[in-house]
Amino acid sequence: MKQCTHADALPQPEPAPGSETCLECVAAGTHPVQLRLCLECGHLACCDSSPLRHASAHHDDTGHPIMRTFEQGESWRWCFVDHVLV
Repeated sequence: MKQCTHADALPQPEPAPGSETCLECVAAGTHPVQLRLCLECGHLACCDSSPLRHASAHHDDTGHPIMRTFEQGESWRWCFVDHVLV
C-alpha cells in the first residue's frame, strides 16, 4: 500500500479570516461544489468536482502536497504528490 511521505511535517492552518468559500470561484463567477484547505498555507479552494478545480491548480502552482476537506463532518486529507488519502 502506498503511503504519504509529507503528512507528518505539515502544520494545521486555518483559512484566512473572511475566507468561507473559494475566492477564485467567486472571481470567476462560478460556485464550488466542495472546499479543500491547503495544509501548508491555509489556502481555501474548490474540489475537483467543481468546474475550475482550484485546489488542484493550487497544488500545481505551489507544489503544496496536502489538502484536507473543509466540509463539515469530514476529516480526510489528500496528498497530491503521492496520490493517496492521508
